[in-house]
Amino acid sequence: MALKAGGSRPLVLPSLKPISISYRFLNFSEMHYGWIILPLICAFIGWFSVWIGIRLVFHPVKAWHLLGFRIQGILPAKKKQLAESLGKLAAKELFSFGEIAEKLTDPANFNRILPMVDEHIDHFLRVKLAEQMPMISMFIGDKTIAELKKVFTAELETLFPVIMKNYISGLEKELNLEKIIREKIECIPIEDIEKLLNINLLNPLRNLSYLAGCFGFLVGLLLVFFGILG
Repeated sequence: MALKAGGSRPLVLPSLKPISISYRFLNFSEMHYGWIILPLICAFIGWFSVWIGIRLVFHPVKAWHLLGFRIQGILPAKKKQLAESLGKLAAKELFSFGEIAEKLTDPANFNRILPMVDEHIDHFLRVKLAEQMPMISMFIGDKTIAELKKVFTAELETLFPVIMKNYISGLEKELNLEKIIREKIECIPIEDIEKLLNINLLNPLRNLSYLAGCFGFLVGLLLVFFGILG
């Protein structure tokens, strides 16, 4: 192609030829078994990619330093941050001292323990009081004991919610639930977590790796098909 610039001589540009690249591994006329080997290789790559990805979640447990890079499993590397997040979540969402206090102070719960309370009061008035103060017990009969039991029970029914709320409130201040959960999670070995997940997720993980292998096999078949057409 020639281009003129003003009155000067024409500029001659070299002709552009299309660049052709020959993919020898797709030349199936020369590679008789390529139509079998390539899908198998792609299937292996798909399966191996998922397998190594799952392994890298847990391994290596201890960090490796290679050429300035730090290599460590995702879970071991992030275990401390994960334990901290789970501790906050459990302390805030999964465990509430307020809910516990509400359950304990529910009148229905007091009614459940009322027979035991009545039994202990009766034992105190008839046996303990007689042992400690024999003179007074001489003037206390069944009618008086029944009246005293009613008074004590009514007073306990009033005091019980107050006592339990104060106890739970003090317990909440003393116990750092978030810290306890975080420390417990940090103490769990990575190997135990891996075993637990393998037990519960073994079949889904296997199916995922098989699915990746099948997908890789289909990709290999497509490469073979387009290679034959080319």
